[in-house]
Amino acid sequence: MAAARAERLVVALVRGLHGLRGAVRLEILSDDPDRFRPGSVLHPEGASSPLTIEWAHRDGPGLLVRFAEIPSREAAEQLRDRYLEIDATGESLPEGAWYWHEVEGARVTTTDGRELGTVHEVFRAGENEVFVVRGGKSGEVLIPAVRAVIVEMAPREGRIVVDADALALDEPDEQPRPRGRRSVNAARRGRPLTSAPEPEGGSDAPGS
Repeated sequence: MAAARAERLVVALVRGLHGLRGAVRLEILSDDPDRFRPGSVLHPEGASSPLTIEWAHRDGPGLLVRFAEIPSREAAEQLRDRYLEIDATGESLPEGAWYWHEVEGARVTTTDGRELGTVHEVFRAGENEVFVVRGGKSGEVLIPAVRAVIVEMAPREGRIVVDADALALDEPDEQPRPRGRRSVNAARRGRPLTSAPEPEGGSDAPGS
């Protein structure tokens, strides 16, 4: 019997190179700093080759990392602009928490029965996540993942129910559009999301 394929989560993006001995600068896409301790193993996205962390140091909002398998700047060049994954087989989140890729694709309806579409992507604005919902008659709808808006959160069953009044859907020009939006694709799978973040910030998301 063939071995089961490992579940992978993307936890970082290689933004650049540092020095001559193969160090790289990472953009961190995980809330769990333990993923980057010396001895931890990452993989280039879609590849089985291991990258064993020798050392890691904070570099502003990012991280400088050197891998045992990457001895030089020339060798590190192959990692530039690549996502890095971890083997997450067997990992589980606390009850009431989901990874972003589990939320994407969920069908979104309102408490009064309107179809808003499906979650196309998720991004973070400040301390809260925001769902980008497309495919319904309202066009694109941005839904803050806060208690005041989310009535039912069941993405693994394929559904999310939101409070239409809280979103002011009858007033499209008044719909909030959080600042700081960045396009997020499936590579953001390493970030967890909870069903009940605080309405005024203070995300409840656990470490991933």
